Amino acid sequence: MSEIDLLIDGYWRWLRDNSAIRQINDWTEITTPYLDRHNDYVQIYARREGKSYVLSDGGDTLTDLEQSGCSIDSPKRQTILNSILNGFGVEKAANDLLVHATPDNFAVRKHSLVQAILAVHDMFYLASPTLEALFFEDVAAWLDISEIRFTPRVKFSGKSGFDHMFDFVIPKSKSASERIIRAINNPNRPTALQLITAWEDTRDSRPENSQAYAFLNDAERIVGGSVTGALTNYGITPIEWSAREQYRERLAA
Repeated sequence: MSEIDLLIDGYWRWLRDNSAIRQINDWTEITTPYLDRHNDYVQIYARREGKSYVLSDGGDTLTDLEQSGCSIDSPKRQTILNSILNGFGVEKAANDLLVHATPDNFAVRKHSLVQAILAVHDMFYLASPTLEALFFEDVAAWLDISEIRFTPRVKFSGKSGFDHMFDFVIPKSKSASERIIRAINNPNRPTALQLITAWEDTRDSRPENSQAYAFLNDAERIVGGSVTGALTNYGITPIEWSAREQYRERLAA
């Protein structure tokens, strides 16, 4: 096995070994090793329904956002929420986020629900009144102004069989290869790890010389060197938002 294969193998082993299961009446509580913005482990719940399963967050994600002062009642935030959920194939029933699964796709659907929960948690950072727009929209607007062509919200399947969402794809040109971009509103170790995992899982399925970039929002906080260093070590180019103009020509090529 190659070094990358071993690293990915280690990731899935870490995911399996650090998950815990507990029975609560007719629901099974699954505690994952993923951390939310409170540094608490993300928990989901599974229940068999006939020959299939329903998996839910128990309403915790949206309830937590609302209790933390991030109301999702505005049309803009509803649009953002629906875009996230649709991208991962997750439904919203009242305050619950849920997916339906069969025995064959249980792992993939579980992965989609957890990734959606983490993405929705990141909406908390929209609650700050100093932010005039979602970071995703800021990046999209800058790409437009810079006349950089792109396709937004693109989902790729990795060799694991899991889907990963990327915010923008700049197609290949005569002078440059394909560039895949994720806009990270809250750059930290977990969000960097999510991107590294997604990129390592999908890069072999992309065209040769495809490149990955990460726009990092440094408007309100300094981006740690551990974050940029980790991304660089895995071949992902970190772009701090305050330094974006330095990359205009490279991305426009």
